[in-house]
Amino acid sequence: MSLQQIISDRLQHLYDQIGAACRRAGRDPDTVQLMAVSKTHPAEAMAAAYAAGIRIFGENRVQEFQQKSSDLKAFGINIAGTRKDGGDQAEVHLIGHLQSNKAARAVEVFSAVDTVDSLRIAQRLNEAAARLHRQVPILLEIKLSEEPTKTGLLPHSRELADLLERLPAMDHLTLHGLMTVAPLDGNPDTARRCFRNLRQLRDAWAAQYPQLDFSQLSMGMSGDFEIAIEEGSTMVRIGSAIFGQRQGPVKLSA
Repeated sequence: MSLQQIISDRLQHLYDQIGAACRRAGRDPDTVQLMAVSKTHPAEAMAAAYAAGIRIFGENRVQEFQQKSSDLKAFGINIAGTRKDGGDQAEVHLIGHLQSNKAARAVEVFSAVDTVDSLRIAQRLNEAAARLHRQVPILLEIKLSEEPTKTGLLPHSRELADLLERLPAMDHLTLHGLMTVAPLDGNPDTARRCFRNLRQLRDAWAAQYPQLDFSQLSMGMSGDFEIAIEEGSTMVRIGSAIFGQRQGPVKLSA
């Protein structure tokens, strides 16, 4: 069986799960997008997922994706929003922490940045996008976990308030919403509280800042995406359930 067929079968199972979660929540499945988290997997696997219908990918590291973006061209796939536009296109979002000294490179290679977690990062992205005459879609990463390894803006911080006030003047950034990662404690109730909290914060900020777009809620991964959908997620980020565990170079069948 080809890698494309394996991925197609896995995707069908995921779409069934997404549909069931949407029915429980009284939602239209078309309101939930599936992001394939392709970090650590080669361009061959991304191309197979693209052929199976995936159009949105998530990557964690700027440097890792630089090489993959070049490799994807061999499959006729360009990255939407970058200077390589044209032909078949895939959206590739940065979903890992971004260091400020890599902001310019991120604007060059990614379609969107979903992990804006400081005013400084937003300013750096805006400056880099202006130099490239680009409009970069962004999400604000909100930290709702006490885990020290988690990054993100604290929901009631002065920095977040300053960023929300200044975003309308950042002409080369377009806010589309929020993202978060639930605590990894294995407790479904913990994840549900986290996702519900983000939705409630979104509703409050949307009322407070009507000039900004908060329509997207990126929340939910392989272990908790059904709960996230029930709590209002509009994009779930799934990796191993699509690509399997990373065990070495993946080759497409002829």
